[in-house]
Amino acid sequence: MADSIRFILNGEDIALSSVDPTETLLDFLRLKRRLTGSKEGCAEGDCGACTVLVGRLVAGRLTYETVNACIRFVGSLNATHVVTVEHLAAKDGTLHPVQQAMVDCHGSQCGFCTPGFVMSLYGLWLASENPGRAEIERALQGNLCRCTGYEPIVKAAELVARMRPSALFDPLERERANIVARLEGLTTRETILIEGDGRQLIVPGSVEALAETLAAHPKATIVAGATDVGLWVTKQMRVLDPVVFINHLHELQDVSVDNSGITLGAGVSYSTAFETLRQEIPAFARLITRIGGQQVRNMGTIGGNVANGSPIGDTPPVLIALGATVTLRSATGIRTLPLEDFFIDYGKQDRQPGEFVERLFVPRPKAESALAIYKISKRRDEDISALCGAFHMERDATGIVTHIRIAFGGMAATPKRARSVEAALYGKPFTQAAVDAARNAFDRDYQPLTDWRATAEYRQLTAKNLLTRFFLEVSGTPQELQRFAAEEA
Repeated sequence: MADSIRFILNGEDIALSSVDPTETLLDFLRLKRRLTGSKEGCAEGDCGACTVLVGRLVAGRLTYETVNACIRFVGSLNATHVVTVEHLAAKDGTLHPVQQAMVDCHGSQCGFCTPGFVMSLYGLWLASENPGRAEIERALQGNLCRCTGYEPIVKAAELVARMRPSALFDPLERERANIVARLEGLTTRETILIEGDGRQLIVPGSVEALAETLAAHPKATIVAGATDVGLWVTKQMRVLDPVVFINHLHELQDVSVDNSGITLGAGVSYSTAFETLRQEIPAFARLITRIGGQQVRNMGTIGGNVANGSPIGDTPPVLIALGATVTLRSATGIRTLPLEDFFIDYGKQDRQPGEFVERLFVPRPKAESALAIYKISKRRDEDISALCGAFHMERDATGIVTHIRIAFGGMAATPKRARSVEAALYGKPFTQAAVDAARNAFDRDYQPLTDWRATAEYRQLTAKNLLTRFFLEVSGTPQELQRFAAEEA
């Protein structure tokens, strides 16, 4: 058993044998290392002012991702390479091309958010040689600026894509082989245990060790991406003990596809799952791009979105509509159940003491089936859903509905199927008349609440209207309706 967290910070080896289980990377950087380029703007993963890169070995390949340092815990950093904005410029002060492009395009005004934008653009520069406008905008979804209007920053991204000097200039490209070797030396199958002030930080060395740890500490807080748990600390000031970190467990990060469907390890991030979902279930992939910003998608996991049981989590309605199953594991065994049965009540899931979500299985939709996913939020990017609905339907050659599953988040205490609506449509032709009649069945399925995201009346009417939209789209009406048709007439 090891007793320290070890990682690389810019070019320096770090070993920490005394770490608060919920110390954030941002506090570590600013307060203990005086690396103040990373800023605290929101402390909840929304504004991107704290953005840094974290590099890790994935199947022997070094991959860098942007993350929110404000909600990333130091305990999750073992065997990683943390890169801050201070590492980009050359020792003689020459700016990195990404930084120079921001200067040349006037992409900075007050400057507070600028280091975060630079790091997001740097992450894109490393990952894509010639990004298009849409890819640039996705990379910047998690960064907010009150000054520039974003256009100069986008132009900087386009400019730097055309400026690729020798790889020897870039600090990460120049040192890549060296960093890989150093990270390989830091990788361990030992469990890390750090104790202090009566609290414990645990980094299990394997899935088996995780099961044993949770058997001994059934009330431990499991942390994968920390996109939710991070806010428990920064906003609610919770004291968590013990904290068990699992984001390094490769056994939980596998994605596999066969003729029956997709298996996702519980530790698979949204970003990692995206390409597979884009190929296999495109509608699901489009939803992924609406979850947080790129930093959140790099950190957050689909398994975590399920395990926390939030009624407004975006992925459970989709997974339920597709008939997904969840596999739970503990030191005493493994069990699998339909995902819709996992959610019992608000804040309560069918997860026994010592159990953890190990994987999810998503059946492959039939080629002739119809699948639509609708996320309704006050702003398109980086917002929590007021409600999220998923519709999955199959029909026979005569147009009769032979299979239909409809699920919503934000409409009840748990993600929940609209069984009365399903029953009203099943076995009938999928016509305007059938849809109009089925709309009233929503009143039997859901009694939503009013909160600051939406009123109960808005949620109920919107759910009904989404059924109508699903019908129109299945019938061939364009997704974006002609808003001004009545005025033009």
